[in-house]
Amino acid sequence: MKIGIYGYGNLGRGVELAVRQNSDEELIGIFSRRDPSAVKTLTGVPVYSADNILDFKGKIDVLVICGGSATDLPLMTPRLAADFNVVDSFDTHAKIPDHFENVDRAAKSGGNVALISAGWDPGMFSLNRLYASSILPDGKDYTFWGRGVSQGHSDAIRRINGVIDARQYTVPSEDALASVRAGNNPELTTRQKHTRECYVVAEPGADLERIEREIKTMPNYFSDYDTTVTFISEEELKRDHAELPHGGFVIRTGKTGMNGEHKHVIEYRLQLESNPEFTASAIAAFARAVYRMSGRGNTGCKTVFDIAPSDLSILKPEELRAKML
Repeated sequence: MKIGIYGYGNLGRGVELAVRQNSDEELIGIFSRRDPSAVKTLTGVPVYSADNILDFKGKIDVLVICGGSATDLPLMTPRLAADFNVVDSFDTHAKIPDHFENVDRAAKSGGNVALISAGWDPGMFSLNRLYASSILPDGKDYTFWGRGVSQGHSDAIRRINGVIDARQYTVPSEDALASVRAGNNPELTTRQKHTRECYVVAEPGADLERIEREIKTMPNYFSDYDTTVTFISEEELKRDHAELPHGGFVIRTGKTGMNGEHKHVIEYRLQLESNPEFTASAIAAFARAVYRMSGRGNTGCKTVFDIAPSDLSILKPEELRAKML
């Protein structure tokens, strides 16, 4: 597979490294909105201007779009899906249905496959919610994130006027987590499950009260949570918040038996030292599935729910049956 990367931030660098671990994938170029001569890659792969992406139509099997969910991907993915098989990591859960419809029209118009919302949540966590709720229909789902840096939420803060850089940590409530694991089936509001911590570097002279207000009232990101905003220097951000850890838990509690007398708990956990590198590793596997689906004549927008597990693996079906079944 010939892979292209569109956008070269933390996720783009992660995809660059992930492709190196997949022997059936080859990275042929990175497409940046910045001046290509000013972009230094980790592996020396060529960098091209994003404006020239159509010069590579027919030369890229899967284009991985590494933009932010707040403003980039809603525009980029439909535009690029008309000419390429694509994968994105759109993670604004409430807007996924609308994003799907827009991308589906574009991908079908070009006869391409477009996989949206690939990664770990949405992505791997989505699959675990589906599997667990199907197995235990009489039950409840709970998802907890963190403690870790959310790339999408951090990017949303950086888009605010007057912000130079930011890190946003999602922090699960230990009391809520313990209650779920105990099988108490608590009714939890969004605010009761998590808090959000924001560390923000502002431009000199910026209106800090306005920035804090815009963060705390931002719909789909912060308005439903208890959010703290701490303004720090660029040096403090680099010193204390350079790493990008994350993770979380998907838990399904359920009952079986004639009268629901037997309780069950399904828990899936991720503990990640690098959020973008793990997300990129998931995307590299999903790019393989997109390539295979395209080869079978599929078109249109897809989600992780539409991917056969065997399409993710580099192993042949007989190897999967012998080694993993």
